Amino acid sequence: MQHNPENCKANGFVGRAAMVSDADRLDALKLANTGTVMELGQVLRPHAPHYPGVQPPFLMNLWTTAQGVIRALQRKGVSNDPGVNLEHVSMTFHAGTHIDSLGHFTAGQQMYGGRSADQVIGDLGLYDLGAEMIPAIVARAVLLDVAATEDQTTLAGGQVVTRQMLQDAEAAAGTRIGAGDVALIRTGWGQFYRADPTKYVKSEPGLDLDAARYLTEAGVIAIGADNMAVEVMPGTDPKISMPVHQHTLVECGVYLIENMDLDALAKSGRNEICFVMLAIRIKGATGTPARPIALL
Repeated sequence: MQHNPENCKANGFVGRAAMVSDADRLDALKLANTGTVMELGQVLRPHAPHYPGVQPPFLMNLWTTAQGVIRALQRKGVSNDPGVNLEHVSMTFHAGTHIDSLGHFTAGQQMYGGRSADQVIGDLGLYDLGAEMIPAIVARAVLLDVAATEDQTTLAGGQVVTRQMLQDAEAAAGTRIGAGDVALIRTGWGQFYRADPTKYVKSEPGLDLDAARYLTEAGVIAIGADNMAVEVMPGTDPKISMPVHQHTLVECGVYLIENMDLDALAKSGRNEICFVMLAIRIKGATGTPARPIALL
């Protein structure tokens, strides 16, 4: 893989997102005319989909409970019974709706911006390219409802979303993806996130490398999808693993937002939206939970 092709210029630690100016954000905000907030993320909960053997499951329990705190404080003479509940969580930051940091992937020893794996990867996290560098995103987003364009409730597991299918979805949306945009790819697969988590992770429809290049050629800063990996799983070539991640994250500095819920947006008929996403700034993390919304 050749790093940094002509359509993928390296830019600091935050990648393509650095191209979004204050004026661009103001233009995106002008797309909002009702003030309605639409959630575009899944709820993170126990039994959230994960790849067994690769990712730890999401586990949560109450570390401190009100009943226990009240009893302990009563023994100390406290009379107003202040109950406190606190949780303990074990998880990968790639559970639920999340955004991949640019340090999530390598191409061999190569990482985004000409960095090497030895420079970036430490035992306790990433030295740079971590989730703390992911900026707040306020941008125009375009929904490419590939499932609807293909006249399907959902595409099939392992079905490739091609460049032509993206172009057809653009035509159906009546707009075009442009520089500084966020591309939102709806395959319909998100319905299984809640209904059938085992099916959700067994395979998925998604982008092939050529389709991803179509979006990076257009200048997108991020690609979001209603599946686990954005790209098709299993891939189109058994000897090539996850080339879309290598292309977007390592070559182009384009963020991937995974496990989105795009069904309500599709039903709204709004294909061009003001997209807002804030990610938790966790130093050295390879990804981080995110809460994307459409401001309609």
